[in-house]
Amino acid sequence: MPLKRRGPLQLVQREVDELKKQVDSLLEDVHSRGGTTDEAFRRCQEVQMSAEKTQRTLMKLTKADEPAPVGNYEQRKQEEESRLQSILKRVNGLCLELSPPGPSSAAGDESQDEDEDEDEDKDSSDDDEDEKRAANPSSPSEPLIYTALSNFTGEQEGDLSVQRGGVLRIIRQTADGWWLAQDANGNRGVVPKTYLKIGSGVNDDEEEEDDDDEDDEEDEEEEELSADEEDHSSPHSDWSIMRRALTEIDATDVLSAMGAIPSGFRPSSLTKLLVEEGLTHRGSHYVQPELSQSQLSFSDLFLDPDTGRVRARQVRTCVCFSLEGCTRIPSPGVGVHVLSRHVRLCAFDGSQVLSNIHTVRATYNPKNPKTWSFSPRTTGVLPALLDGDCFLRCNSPSPDLGLLFELGVTFIRNSTGERGDLSCGWAFLKLSDDTGSALPHRTFELMVNGGTPYEKDVEMDASAPRGPPAGVFQQILHAHRRPKLILKFRSCSSETRTRLSLLPDALLHCLSCVQLLVLHRQLQADSLLLDRPTMQDAGLISSPVLSSFPELLDQPDLLDALRSAWLDAESSMSRAQKKDLSYLKQQFIAVYMSSAYVLLRSASLPRPRWADPPSEERRAGVIYAALDVLRQAGRPSGPEVLTNSSLQHLAFDVEELTFDLLRAAR
Repeated sequence: MPLKRRGPLQLVQREVDELKKQVDSLLEDVHSRGGTTDEAFRRCQEVQMSAEKTQRTLMKLTKADEPAPVGNYEQRKQEEESRLQSILKRVNGLCLELSPPGPSSAAGDESQDEDEDEDEDKDSSDDDEDEKRAANPSSPSEPLIYTALSNFTGEQEGDLSVQRGGVLRIIRQTADGWWLAQDANGNRGVVPKTYLKIGSGVNDDEEEEDDDDEDDEEDEEEEELSADEEDHSSPHSDWSIMRRALTEIDATDVLSAMGAIPSGFRPSSLTKLLVEEGLTHRGSHYVQPELSQSQLSFSDLFLDPDTGRVRARQVRTCVCFSLEGCTRIPSPGVGVHVLSRHVRLCAFDGSQVLSNIHTVRATYNPKNPKTWSFSPRTTGVLPALLDGDCFLRCNSPSPDLGLLFELGVTFIRNSTGERGDLSCGWAFLKLSDDTGSALPHRTFELMVNGGTPYEKDVEMDASAPRGPPAGVFQQILHAHRRPKLILKFRSCSSETRTRLSLLPDALLHCLSCVQLLVLHRQLQADSLLLDRPTMQDAGLISSPVLSSFPELLDQPDLLDALRSAWLDAESSMSRAQKKDLSYLKQQFIAVYMSSAYVLLRSASLPRPRWADPPSEERRAGVIYAALDVLRQAGRPSGPEVLTNSSLQHLAFDVEELTFDLLRAAR
């Protein structure tokens, strides 16, 4: 019978039990005076560092880390925290009791004894000390003399006030940067290490610089090791990044403490993924072809040799849905100005993101900011950023696959001008029932939960009554008052289903851009499967469209410009031309080069910045002006586009005109 797997909390409990035994044994030896004081001091510091490490591990644990359900998890975790704090309190007191006294005018004999002990230690065990320093660069067992670089005034109990030039003896170094020190008068307290400089005289400048460099290198190594431990502690990088959103102290915690935002708001988890993971979770990454396991072919891009078209591929999940609106979404307080209300959505299986993260911006009535709506009625082309009609293609076999919705706001603090992204709550819709069947085409009302997807039972507003309502009428009122996301699953036409089958196996985007994505996919297949001399050829491909089109998925306003230009060109095509694939590809390249490509290389177009109204207005003005100039010039697509005197272009090299398969493929 296999051994039962122990959970992280149970392992921490065992570590705490072992630490308690070590502390009891150490106290017994100290009271019986077994062994030397230096040895007891060293053991005490080792126990202290082990306890601090266990405490950090315990603080990072969540109920989701457990392989099996654990009853009263929070209560057990609090009990272990109390035990650890008690152990640390006993160990800290013992360290102060065992630490040798510092230098003073009335302790000349003691300082001489310390010097003699240090000389004997250096003569007898130089090699052992070198090994200990390599294993633990900030070992506090060796007394270090530092000089204060500037005045520091203690603000809290336990701080040690020092004057510039004062000599301090470091008793203990900690990772948080607050070191326990003792001054020449015997006073003890903590001092920030940034105020200290190693050495006690002005003649030690060269040695001090070398020691500082070594300390900096050692600190960097410790930070890298701690980062590696955090990354390896979780099977998916998504977990580690999102958990950091729960532990970091930022503007969200400050605003929550001030009461400026509801208690259920959190830093945006999906925004952190977009920022910290680079292109991994962006649409520009998922439109690139995916290499097979052998790295010699593609796993999701095939060409039909009879028709010359991209071969259709069926995936396990392909749905079309519309975001209808959100109701009763709490608003931030008066000290925060909201720049954008939006929903970020992706495919999610409970542990990791399985598609790109797509963003849909919401509109609202200033008189009723708690109600959000999507896909507003506009004249002309509906911007892709406001389009709530979306599709999802995903080939994951996970039975827990679903859609994750994170309602968010981008804000700016009125007092400091600091920007940030908040999560107003989240909702999850599993895409299959208990029998594995797909969800029917109907409207779903999803309850919006507070916190993050890795927190459970978090109320959006702390003032709301907790616990289930007693009566049926109260239950109806409670459900009516809760924030909701309204979503509608709908069927699509056969033409749309055919187009969707030509797209990558994993992609989430708006339905209005499907035709552009299909034409780009066809050009990819022609260049990578038809025009290459051999499948092993990985040379650069001269194609400005393939090299720059993915950038449009990260700049929705340029994607709208391409869509508007394509609709104008398509309106003048005949029915036969719309069915001619070769003609469509030629026209798409011409339209792309005379619209989106010109704008991507425009010198007057500001760089995109999310939720910045002035920047968005300037970009819109430049885009509309450039499209008017190109429309009046007859939409030139050749070199004459770059020689138009009305348009200014950035300098670029040949690499920006070529598609690098090895760099772009997934």
